[in-house]
Amino acid sequence: MQLSTEPEGAYLATARQHAVDEFIRIRREIHAEPELGFEEHRTAALVAGKLEDWGYAVERGVGGTGVVGRLVRGDGTRRLGLRADMDALPMAERSGRPWASRRPGVMHACGHDGHTAMLLAAARRLADDTRWSGTLVLVFQPAEEGGGGALRMMEDGLFDRHPCDAIFAMHNMPGLPLGHLQFREGPAMASSDYATITLEGVGGHGAMPHRASDPIVAAASLVMALQTIVSRNVDPQQTAVVTVGALQSGQANNVIPASARLEISVRALDAGVRALLEQRIRALATTQAEGLGCTARVDWRRGYTVLVNTPAETALARAVGLELVGAERVTLQGPALTGSEDFAFMLERVPGSYLLVGNGEGEDSCMVHNPGYDFDDRNIAVGAAYWTLLAQRFLTA
Repeated sequence: MQLSTEPEGAYLATARQHAVDEFIRIRREIHAEPELGFEEHRTAALVAGKLEDWGYAVERGVGGTGVVGRLVRGDGTRRLGLRADMDALPMAERSGRPWASRRPGVMHACGHDGHTAMLLAAARRLADDTRWSGTLVLVFQPAEEGGGGALRMMEDGLFDRHPCDAIFAMHNMPGLPLGHLQFREGPAMASSDYATITLEGVGGHGAMPHRASDPIVAAASLVMALQTIVSRNVDPQQTAVVTVGALQSGQANNVIPASARLEISVRALDAGVRALLEQRIRALATTQAEGLGCTARVDWRRGYTVLVNTPAETALARAVGLELVGAERVTLQGPALTGSEDFAFMLERVPGSYLLVGNGEGEDSCMVHNPGYDFDDRNIAVGAAYWTLLAQRFLTA
């Protein structure tokens, strides 16, 4: 099928005509009733019910609240996975939309409602499409926002019961023009680890610091020393982030406390750099504390791994984007992001690619994880059209 490269070309216009009304309503319904990670019972039930109505074999409760829809057509042997996330964030919404969250302190501030609607729209379209042959696996994942829902689904046998030859995912990105598609081969999103460093000293009177071992001084010294890891230990051509997000100690101006605590976020785009960051943070915590008469305890919590897009699958993803919207609306090799995404764990098991679709730019564009954010409903047609064409190309190759 020849696709127009015009922004309002025939293919996108058809996708919009068939997808927008029903799936905008679905998206806004999900947005108004947001659910946190592993609590997506209502959303999962909605997704599963729609997939069953369209003829998919549905497995519910994968990894807690995950849903998998499977459709087999023809005698093709290839197996394609497409993934969308469903969870919301623990934030109060201030978008002012008529469909704003009705649940205090919970909102869809990252567009997972839109991702779910895009994949549902594609699922409906592909259920009626006879031009592909093989196995289509649709993964609706819980708890992407720090809960590790991808790992939970995999531990629950996702790829054992629903094997895939390749898997793809898409995320909206404010700051990119609406509907613009951005790809990247190789490391695309950073690992995320978290450290709590507790410094133990000897408390005392603020007027007699010589009779105490001040953990605040040790903490301040450590904060500055940590900045040298990126500037002096990591290869300048590599990416690393060490952020001290909290330093908590003491309650009075004339009391030297007995302890101080630092909360640290650590990110990297390379497994070797990730290991180096942990080694250097632990070493600096120990030496800085001991040099100032204190001791250090490091609680290290590994988070998401580096997201790495595989070459062949990214090449296919790019080709589909170019065919769908044209070169002027595609970035073939965008910059890596220091944000994190647990789709990375799926890519450690199955080759695939993670792409971005622009959610708009300028004054009306609000970044994700902001109380004023909202997914742009016009992207539902773009995302559905992209998933449909990708499935057609992959499952007829």
